Amino acid sequence: MPLKSKNKVSPNFNMSSMTDVVFLLLIFFMLTSTLVVPNALDLILPSSKAKTTKNQRASISIEKKDSLINFYINNEQISKQNLESKLKEVMSENDEKGIILYTDKSIAVEHVVFILDLAYKNKYKVILATNPK
Repeated sequence: MPLKSKNKVSPNFNMSSMTDVVFLLLIFFMLTSTLVVPNALDLILPSSKAKTTKNQRASISIEKKDSLINFYINNEQISKQNLESKLKEVMSENDEKGIILYTDKSIAVEHVVFILDLAYKNKYKVILATNPK
């Protein structure tokens, strides 16, 4: 006498649990992607005990005299409008595409960001110079 089981296996596949997992993964990746902050500028910030490398050919200085902001490339004063063209000229003479940026403490951040933006646009590396302790 053949025995028949009361529990019958269904050959159908239920996708509801798979869609739940996919939606949970989607929500997880959407939330974690908002926490990632891309690094917009390639900055190398040395510690105060570090020495600057000797192969950097260009230095940019920003100083404030009275209420005027002065820009210098390799100790030569230059206007803000001509800064990019002069920087390209100086950097074309060198194989190393590095800049040392010297700024005064009283300089507004917008002037430093202007230099960093020029360097980023032309793919130059920037080192922010600090005073040793």
